[in-house]
Order: sequence, then structure tokens, then C-alpha cells
Amino acid sequence: MNRRETVAALLALGVSRSAFAQPARRIPRIGVLFLASTASTGANVEAFRAALRQFGYVEGRSVEIDFRSAEGRIERLAELAAQLVARKVDVIVTGGGNVSVQAASKATTTIPIVMSGAVNAVESGLIASLARPGGNVTGLSVPGDLAAKQLELLRELVPSLSRVAVLIRPDPAGAERRARGKAMMLEFLRVTVDFVEVREPEDLAQALAAARTLRPGALMVGPDPLFFSQKDEVLAFARAGRLPAIYPLRDFVDAGGLLSYSVNNAELYRHIAGYIDKILKGAKPADLPVEEPREYELVIDLKTAKALGLAIPQALLVRANEVIQ
Repeated sequence: MNRRETVAALLALGVSRSAFAQPARRIPRIGVLFLASTASTGANVEAFRAALRQFGYVEGRSVEIDFRSAEGRIERLAELAAQLVARKVDVIVTGGGNVSVQAASKATTTIPIVMSGAVNAVESGLIASLARPGGNVTGLSVPGDLAAKQLELLRELVPSLSRVAVLIRPDPAGAERRARGKAMMLEFLRVTVDFVEVREPEDLAQALAAARTLRPGALMVGPDPLFFSQKDEVLAFARAGRLPAIYPLRDFVDAGGLLSYSVNNAELYRHIAGYIDKILKGAKPADLPVEEPREYELVIDLKTAKALGLAIPQALLVRANEVIQ
């Protein structure tokens, strides 16, 4: 009896043709671990989905995406990372700086991890080197001298600037780097830098009160997602104190902040999607060099400058990627 006759006979006995079908191909699953709140990551989620579509991955069809947000709580990252590992995701994307990468790395040494912008990944011990990261971590690493560039922009905006308050979230691994950066700023820019630490969202009000007592001439906001999730309070503080402030994301400027200097988000997510595509096609994270973003964008809001009584130098305006009128 040939195969056709066998199938026909089995169908006559009530056996479905589906019994002979090939097993359905498993759809790859991407886990995304955010530190920031769900409400503050909406635009990033859409940018991520759009970047994946450029590589042919459509959520629900050719890929599944499992988003987990710690809502700004560092202590929740370990639990959420463990959940993604239990879900047997094929790759984990981390958003939220070094702490998210650390949580994912502790949860798994086998599932590939793609960083979406850790700071000084080599110096922080997240990877062995940019060229050969080793282990299961790869992705993008933002150089730590970005703060120096932001301070230069503030000094160009306010030539008489002598003291700056910097909002940061404590990072023991970065303490030495901050000390070196502070010394450099004092030496070359003659600006006193006061780091104001914020550990949790509920600490922000007290930290801002402490910053006020320092009587700074300007404000710098660190890149931690905590400040993004609390951006309304930070922006209100800068407005109330009539402080020129520079922010780590253009979202702050879109919400009324003065200026931002940051990684170009579109480029960031294109790179992340490219890493995911390579990994899902069989590449090993250890063999994928970690890259540093090549494109940065300067965004300035002239309405806010006018409200602060600031005249933006023409040299700064012509270098801006976008000027909000």
C-alpha cells in the first residue's frame, strides 16, 4: 500500500490529515527587561518594534516579545530577569543602564543578552573587551565622557557658569570614574561639580531640596531611567529655580526642558535589532563586538530659553539637530 492509499485508509478510519503535518516552527521569543516605568517606555517600545520590522520581524507573526518593567525599582530587576529565563526566551534585551545588564547576567550565563546602552561596559566589568566581549553579553556601550560633553555645552550656553549640580543614581562601580571626571572638569572647565545622589523615586524630593541649597548655576541630569520616570518633577525643579539644565534624552526637551545631548534613539534601536537578527540566525554574543553609538543629537527648546532669560549662542544653534521654536 503506497502513502496515498495509507492516508486515504486512515482518513476513512477518522484519522485527521494533521497527524501527518510537520510540527509547527517555533517562533523566536525576545525578552525585554526595562528598569523604567511602563508609562515612560512607550515611545521606546514602538521604536524597538519598528526597528525589528526593518529586519523582517513582526510581533505576533515572526517573533514574540515579552516586556518586563521594574517600574523604576532596581530590586525588582532580579525577579523579572528570572521570569524571562523561565519563559525560555531566545535573547534578552536590557534597558536601564548597567543595573539591568547585571541583573540579566546573574540570571543566566547562556541566554544571549543585548545591552541597549550600558555605560563604560568594559570598565564596569560587564564585558571583557569591546572587540571580544566574551560570555553571553554584547550590544551597545555608551562612553563615560558624554557627561563632559554635556558640561561643555552648558558652559558654552552660560560662559560665567561656576557650579553645576548633577543628579545621579549611586553606582559603586562608577565612583572612581565620577571622581576622575570631577577632577577633569575642575581643571579644564573651572566648574565645581556637585553630585546629588538619588537612590529611589521617593528620594527625589529630598535630593532636589539638597541641590537647591548648593545654589548651582545649572543642572545636569544623569542617564538613569529613574529620572526619566520622574521627569515632570525634575523639569518643575529646573523651572522653579530658573536653572539652565541639560538632559540625557530628548524626551525631556519635548516635555519642556531646555536642551538635551544624547544618543540618537533611532540609531540605537536599529543597532539593537541588528544584534538580535544575528543572534537569532545563530551568531554567538561572544563573537559580536560591542559598539559605541556613532550618532548623537543636540535638541534645544527656544521657548524654554526665553522663559529662563537665556540667549542661545548662534554657534550652538547651528550645531543643533533640532531647534524647537
